[in-house]
Amino acid sequence: MTKKKKSAYAEAGVDIDTMMSSLKRIGSKVKQTNTSGVVSELGSFGGLFKSPGKDHLLVSSVDGVGTKLKVAHLADRHDTVGQDLVNHCVNDILVQGAKPLFFLDYLGTAALKPAVFEDVVGGFCKACKQNNMALLGGETAEMPGLYPKGEYDLVGTVVGTVERKKLITGKKIRKGDVIIGLPSTGLQTNGYSLARHIIFKKAGMKLSDFVPGTRTTFEKALLAIHKSYLHPVSAVMKKMNIHGMAHITGGGLYDNIPRILPETVDAVIDTSSWKPPAIFSFMQEAGKVSSDEMFRVFNMGIGYMLIVSKKDADATLKILKKEKQPAKVIGEIQAGKRTTVLIS
Repeated sequence: MTKKKKSAYAEAGVDIDTMMSSLKRIGSKVKQTNTSGVVSELGSFGGLFKSPGKDHLLVSSVDGVGTKLKVAHLADRHDTVGQDLVNHCVNDILVQGAKPLFFLDYLGTAALKPAVFEDVVGGFCKACKQNNMALLGGETAEMPGLYPKGEYDLVGTVVGTVERKKLITGKKIRKGDVIIGLPSTGLQTNGYSLARHIIFKKAGMKLSDFVPGTRTTFEKALLAIHKSYLHPVSAVMKKMNIHGMAHITGGGLYDNIPRILPETVDAVIDTSSWKPPAIFSFMQEAGKVSSDEMFRVFNMGIGYMLIVSKKDADATLKILKKEKQPAKVIGEIQAGKRTTVLIS
């Protein structure tokens, strides 16, 4: 049989046939994420979704996975980063009380590898189903010469909705309120440039090495999936009056909490109230990083925060426990100037 001649575009590095074949193979997985709001067919120029209705606001967020993708490339494992991206975006709009409706993705690469592409999109699909939203569409771009060979970048956009009267802005936060922390799974999706520099360059560790003091490899610790807090936090929102929430991402505790604080209060966090995962203490020691910088770059084991009145704290913790979501009081709101204050 005569081998099919490559097109001129494929010779230049963009293989449309390979891309279309991969899109067909992942089509059934994408359709499985459809919810009752999806109107359009997969492959439409624009994704169509039913309006959430009167007195509802649309809430959107866009984000990436950062250089965690470098770790995925090094490990040659690509089924987790799609989940990371979806969950990160969901948590960002959850802060305002929003439930996700649909997700849109972008994957840019030098040359599409079908197996890698299908693993990544499979991760999108898995996380979309877990978060009860549709993967409505996306863009896959082959750009030889722009990306390093074999690597790719991911960007995701989530659109959700919240009733105007149920919007959570942080304006209700008052002196005396209690801060409840929900643990992270590790680095989640932030601080990987510093983490890689310390772990692989300074400390000379390999992915297969164990994090000191644990039986967890660096590969497992670094590729741990960014947790979605949607389900346990939604259970709290149904029954409690949440004054404010924060997703602890880039900027850590120092920069994320003030985003929701009124100008007349501080968030005072007792860092002795939880023990950060071992990978953080290893990086701090091996990289000779100050505590202040650690808490600015990394989440340090706290992935999400709820701020409620003191009288509602116990009831909130009970709901989270029922949802099998670990949580504990890690601080309180005091008079101040819209900053995060760490004590130990």
